[in-house]
Amino acid sequence: MPANDVLSLGEPLTTVMHAAGEIARATARRPFKRWTKGADRSPVTEGDIAVNEFLHEQLSALLPDAGWKSEESNADLPDRAVPLAWIVDPIDGTRAYISGSADWSISVALAEDGRPLIAAIYAPVTDEMFLALHDRGATLNGIPIRVSSGAALAGAKVAGPKRYLDRLSAIEPAIQAQPKVHSLALRIARIAHGALDAAFASGGSHDWDLAAADLLVHEAGGALTDFTGRPLRYNKPESAHGALIAAGHPRHAALIELVRDRETEFA
Repeated sequence: MPANDVLSLGEPLTTVMHAAGEIARATARRPFKRWTKGADRSPVTEGDIAVNEFLHEQLSALLPDAGWKSEESNADLPDRAVPLAWIVDPIDGTRAYISGSADWSISVALAEDGRPLIAAIYAPVTDEMFLALHDRGATLNGIPIRVSSGAALAGAKVAGPKRYLDRLSAIEPAIQAQPKVHSLALRIARIAHGALDAAFASGGSHDWDLAAADLLVHEAGGALTDFTGRPLRYNKPESAHGALIAAGHPRHAALIELVRDRETEFA
């Protein structure tokens, strides 16, 4: 996709994200239906569906030829991925949304040939709009952001599943384990602006949890990879990924060196 076309999407995408956030907030202000889905009985709400439908309509209007891959539209996924596609999680952190917590977000990325070109993550409760454009950097509410510097693990603020933090603390006791961020997209986005120094994701996260946050971290000077250091590819027939690490490049390299041969210990 031509670079100028990607750049032109930044403003309309943020407008759509703000509107989607208001739909989610409006739903949360009244009693709403909720149910579970799948073998893991993950929660779904009216808000998830309303935001999903709105984003599908609006993003399809922005790029009519782009495909669509969303957590709440699995039944509509094509048998074969298209080269250019929107990858969407209408509400990432639905449990937090249900409980009235602030750490849920709306996550959208446009991916081409397996990698994100443009990404937006919006946290409506705190009114934080993260935006990243390929080779153009990342911003938070319009202000450029960067990952934290340094390679040291001692004193590093790290978030992720408790078992991961417990295991990491046993190896490096001086890390600062942080409270759980229910939205995985938002957890990784916190790396991009230095609020966290590193983050883990357990195996089983999906394209829609990761694609937007991946580009944000990348454009802010960091990396999101598996435990061997391999970058992720999106919009493939299989959307699930293994255990992951996100951090600024020096600290990411230190973590990869630490866990490369210990992945089973973090399972």
